[in-house]
Amino acid sequence: MSLEIKVPTVGESITEVTLSQWLKQDGDYVEMDENIAELESDKATFELPAEKAGILRIIAQEGDTLEIGAVVCTIEEGAAPAGGSAPAAAPAAEASNAAPVAAAAAKDEDPDSYAAGTASPAAAKILREKGIDPSTIKGTGKEGRITKEDAEKAQPVAKAAAPAAKPAAAPAATVAPVAGSRNERREKLSSLRKTIAKRLVAVKNETAMLTTFNEVNMQPIMDLRAKYKDTFKEKFGIGLGFMSFFTKAVTTALAEWPAVNARIEDNEIVYSDFADVSIAVSAPKGLVVPVIRNADAMSLEQIEKAIAALAGKARDNKLTIDEMTGGTFTITNGGVFGSMMSTPIINAPQSAILGMHNIIQRPIAENGQVVIRPMMYIALSYDHRIIDGRESVSFLVRVKQLLEDPARLLLGV
Repeated sequence: MSLEIKVPTVGESITEVTLSQWLKQDGDYVEMDENIAELESDKATFELPAEKAGILRIIAQEGDTLEIGAVVCTIEEGAAPAGGSAPAAAPAAEASNAAPVAAAAAKDEDPDSYAAGTASPAAAKILREKGIDPSTIKGTGKEGRITKEDAEKAQPVAKAAAPAAKPAAAPAATVAPVAGSRNERREKLSSLRKTIAKRLVAVKNETAMLTTFNEVNMQPIMDLRAKYKDTFKEKFGIGLGFMSFFTKAVTTALAEWPAVNARIEDNEIVYSDFADVSIAVSAPKGLVVPVIRNADAMSLEQIEKAIAALAGKARDNKLTIDEMTGGTFTITNGGVFGSMMSTPIINAPQSAILGMHNIIQRPIAENGQVVIRPMMYIALSYDHRIIDGRESVSFLVRVKQLLEDPARLLLGV
């Protein structure tokens, strides 16, 4: 008796998944609860376990898009094999293939094959350029086919001298073809990439998105990190990075400018008195935005540990749907890839996103003198339907103020 393994329900908003990879092969013996395949939704990747032990019979193929409840495979009753012997059907399959192979061999020996004297596409091009008739070339390829090498070795036959006539015009110079690979490949869009594309286009079309910029002198934070990073790591067991300072500054500013932390639902504005900060992370299969819950109540150490845990799950494709939904504000750091300035796109249904960029030593005026400081451009993209210019600019100025004087983050002023 066989058991059907179906696509499980993985979330209220998810109606289909993509079978991204089989972890077992058809005919393999699998144990109960052993992972047999990876399924990918528009929000996360998860593994499909075997619901009983037995022989796996694959139905769906890698790359197939399956609805919730669709049959992925069946598991038939059977005992684990004693050794690694090949499937019993293999010899029969080999025997059944013997006749076609023999027929092909006989065809190869046929001297009157239709391929004799036929040039391959590459050979035909070379012969055209040389002005050589393919019928004058004896091919050395399969069934007498003219290969590229045959065409390259071929020489045009000299023609007998013709009676003196009017001089012909010199032929136009031809550009020699440049050798090089011109291969193309196609890949089916994953469910995650299709959803990202759909949501980004929807945000551009359905929101009044605007971006405001500012710059931050990162010297105070860099000095603070250099002074306490060893002590911080020794005490808490994790490094002190820039993201925890930015998260702390953002949550402080959100409390002062609540519209930046709000969202539009139907004809209402929903204000949140908490800050669930989404952190954009580059994962193997695309950009994901896991959420740090109640980031406004966390210390720098707690934020660093939360970011490290979520980033590790993102790299291993282990993030759950709950860990990637429900944020109220997003921070993205294009600076790790070298971006100097960008306009990040809002992570709907949120109303704003903060973009960090790379740190560059630049001359600035400080106390009437020109000095060199490590500077970073920061960008706030926001939905102008809910956030006015005054609120967006004031929010970004407050973030700049807190980052350039990090003692304010600890004192709450």
